[in-house]
Amino acid sequence: MGLKSSSQDKGSIFKSFKGAFMVELETKVKIPFLWGKASFTKCLWTNINLIVGPNGSGKTLLAQELKNQFSQAGFDVTFLKSERSDQEKLLSTLKENSAIREKIESVLSNMFGKAIRFEEKSDGTFVPIVVNKSRGVEYNLKEGECHGLREILTLLVALYSCTTKVLILDEPELHLHPQFQLFFMNEIRRVSEDEPERIFFLITHSPYFIDLRFAEDLLGVVVCHVNRVPTYIDYLSDKDEMLFRRFLPRFNTYHKQFFFSDNQIFVEGYTDQQMFTNLLPAVNNKSGIAGTGIIDVGGKDELGVFFKVCSLLGTDGRIITDLDSLFCGKLRDVVCDDDRPQCWLDAQFEKQRSFYRSLFSKREMETPLTLEKLIRRLEAFIINIGKFICEVENPISPEIDIFVEKVHSIYSKYEKPEGLDTFKTVVLQGICGLNEKLKDILPLPLALTVVPAINLKNLILAAFESARVYILPDGCIEHYYTQSKIEYMPVSGKDRLFHAELEFINECSPQELSREYPLLVELLNRASNRS
Repeated sequence: MGLKSSSQDKGSIFKSFKGAFMVELETKVKIPFLWGKASFTKCLWTNINLIVGPNGSGKTLLAQELKNQFSQAGFDVTFLKSERSDQEKLLSTLKENSAIREKIESVLSNMFGKAIRFEEKSDGTFVPIVVNKSRGVEYNLKEGECHGLREILTLLVALYSCTTKVLILDEPELHLHPQFQLFFMNEIRRVSEDEPERIFFLITHSPYFIDLRFAEDLLGVVVCHVNRVPTYIDYLSDKDEMLFRRFLPRFNTYHKQFFFSDNQIFVEGYTDQQMFTNLLPAVNNKSGIAGTGIIDVGGKDELGVFFKVCSLLGTDGRIITDLDSLFCGKLRDVVCDDDRPQCWLDAQFEKQRSFYRSLFSKREMETPLTLEKLIRRLEAFIINIGKFICEVENPISPEIDIFVEKVHSIYSKYEKPEGLDTFKTVVLQGICGLNEKLKDILPLPLALTVVPAINLKNLILAAFESARVYILPDGCIEHYYTQSKIEYMPVSGKDRLFHAELEFINECSPQELSREYPLLVELLNRASNRS
């Protein structure tokens, strides 16, 4: 972790590599009916910890066990449960503690234009009364007020008056409008900064409490899963920290859905998101698509960041992306660094040995066979064929003519197009789409590379799929449209084409969608498989 402890005692406070306070306490939790024989272990805790995940994943049970273990280690712990059974006790603090009452009155006045006073009843108990300043009326908080104000009161009292070192809040979002969720999260962060020795645990289903301002905040996220042990990030390399630091300012509430489900599929843009969302009803794997969300992240590089976050957090994120992702961007980099594709390639090695020998020299075979190495060899095939196609003057068929014209247009637009992902994608589309026809215009040495290039592409796509990254083999989503025909990337007029396609989709039954979009539905089938 790169951490230096100020003491060797359990529970000592010490600073992280970015100056954030953390606590060292080795915890080990077993919940056999949820996780079998496996156990959850964690040693380092930030001062704000988020316990997230889908319903039924054991978040509250985990928090209860953490409460017990922190208590056994000498920490005073307050656990505000979701049923708020101790709400009356907390609200009585407003009567007894004038400093807390005045602080909360100031907050409520700013938020609602209201104040609180307590009225003594004949039996000696006190009733909280809401004073609506703007209308000059008063009413009983318990009888006349909405759940939201009572909830924010309870949370603020717990936050401001709690003297224990550890505060656990179960579902603080209950009955709260999103803006008040954000307000309360900001209050937690402010109190945490003022009292860095305090430790907070938030068990939440709300993206508004996923307040990740710094890369190291990810170290405080514990993700619970259905039928497996919770996961978390225990280390961020300098490279990861730099990646997330650039990404987090663009990380919005919509993106944060993946913290609450293992069944999310990330795509690059809104057209992909709409297409795949509308195709979900056609997927046969009904149990797999239950709870599936299609999240557009707004860019190819962002796909790489989501892949990395999901990989580090242990969530089962899936990605569907365009063919050009093979040739540039962070997604290619992080997939090539991932262990899963390499394990898959290692398992396939004997089966593919003769194929590899046809691709690489004896000396090249002596070095490790990696996904990056395979992609670079595919790029070499593509560039050599593309350079020759640029010189073709008299194509022999309309199909080849379109391909040659497309390659010529790229060369005319760019001085050295061979390094561009668009160039490589277009040439690969031509190689796969024309196949045998292309051999008629290529010299024999290049013609002999067409089939190996196609086979290599398929092998690479399968390796990506082992890491739950599904690449559209024909190009991008527009190449699967039925209401228009798109030959090569890049695609112009995407918005117009999309709306025409969407109108058609909205008129189709699930059975018709399966017939009209068989390749996309099959890809969704594989992506939604939870095995």
